[in-house]
Amino acid sequence: MARPEELQAVDLSKLNIQQLVQVKMQVDQELNLLQDSMHSLKVAVNRFLDAKESLEKMTPECTGRGIMVPLTSSVYISGRIADASKVLLDIGTGFFIQRDLEGARDYFQRKVAFVKDQTEKIQAIGLEKSKIREVLVDVIETKLSQTASVSPKGKPTSRS
Repeated sequence: MARPEELQAVDLSKLNIQQLVQVKMQVDQELNLLQDSMHSLKVAVNRFLDAKESLEKMTPECTGRGIMVPLTSSVYISGRIADASKVLLDIGTGFFIQRDLEGARDYFQRKVAFVKDQTEKIQAIGLEKSKIREVLVDVIETKLSQTASVSPKGKPTSRS
């Protein structure tokens, strides 16, 4: 997206129909990208909330309890919880950190808050892009109706 200092106001009435259609297509692409981003952020929030919910089930009594440990997304082995007071958190790009349960809950709460904040920002941008798209459609329709009401030689057609 353009930086604020790069933005320029354009008088849409001075653009021809082809230029307006190109701008509309660009805005449509940006809206699709924003929708994809929104979907990805919602998936991320759900993952963080699921992880936080799983932490709520961890208690000191879980120590020694049997669990299935994933080797891949479809291969598991049997294991036992050695210490239920500490967990490893996947913080991305292959890095893990060890935290106590309260620290892990706090981590996921902060992640959820951050992603929700980003979601709100993207929603606001999407709303602005939707308004721009509506204006573009209105201007295109106006120009098309003006073009249709003018004969090929530039003379208005008579309406009866």
